[in-house]
Amino acid sequence: MKEHRPRRGSLAFSPRKRASSIVPRMRAWPESKETKVLGFAGYKAGMTHVVMVDDRKNSPTYGEEIVVPVTVIETPPMKVMGIRVYRKTQYGLQIAGEVWAENLDEHLSRRLNLPKNGRSAEELKDVEGIHEVRIITYTQPYKMTGVPKKVPDVMEQKIGGDGDRALDFAISKLGGEIMIDEVFEEGEFIDVLSITKGKGFQGPVKRWGVITLDAKHARSSKHRRVGTLGPWNPHRVRWTVPQAGQMGFHQRTEYNKRILKIGEDGNEITPEGGFPHYGIVRNQYMMVSGSVPGSVKRLVRMRHAIRPPFEKYEGINLVYVSRSSKQGR
Repeated sequence: MKEHRPRRGSLAFSPRKRASSIVPRMRAWPESKETKVLGFAGYKAGMTHVVMVDDRKNSPTYGEEIVVPVTVIETPPMKVMGIRVYRKTQYGLQIAGEVWAENLDEHLSRRLNLPKNGRSAEELKDVEGIHEVRIITYTQPYKMTGVPKKVPDVMEQKIGGDGDRALDFAISKLGGEIMIDEVFEEGEFIDVLSITKGKGFQGPVKRWGVITLDAKHARSSKHRRVGTLGPWNPHRVRWTVPQAGQMGFHQRTEYNKRILKIGEDGNEITPEGGFPHYGIVRNQYMMVSGSVPGSVKRLVRMRHAIRPPFEKYEGINLVYVSRSSKQGR
């Protein structure tokens, strides 16, 4: 009888090559009738744990205190540098017009050539067939102590609601700042997008989880390699064969992370001695349940949940936030 086992490693994310940009690409946005910004961005500070009352009604520990691991994301205000409107065509979304704010931050010139504003924002109201309105925002990492860079990260954020109200909302925000509590609320579910930790060039054992060949004879004497590169036919090495190559630094999306706390005073959650390899949280922050892809200081993009869960929750009741030292001493 022929033996069979599941293949080692998933092919779902192939080809496993490095992400083209440190800023994750948002390929889809949730539908929203409310006129507000649907996304935000911050920087990963580190992890800790909290004690909270379990408010999941179908949980066996409902009403009891449970320990939940959390990730702290520092979220300083984002600035709006432009507005971009799209029209829908048979080939997808097409840019129908855009305007830029005046007096842009000087640090922005480190990222791109500052655009010259050739039209006023009110002229966008004359554009016909507006299907989607987005604002062009950029982060302000130079306001933080944990991220040692001055170059802002630029990205688009979709505005919910119908076209006219979304455009009026975007015009009111042009040149100003957006705060995290204007976009998300405590207890809400969000999706997080980030670039995972880079691990460089790795062999097939670590990269795909193939079984190590430890036999001491014949062709199996070469350790930590795949047993075969494929059959005689076809006369080529197929792309499904687990081989060595780049591992990590891939874009990943994790769905339905619950916001447990949004705060302004970082001393409330910063552990003694600061977060390892990050330091002290000084700006607004967000605390989400579970882990988030990427290393410390990595840019994390967030959006409203595109497929929220059906479970019922009563409300968040935090009992304790761990501020003990994470230095390992």
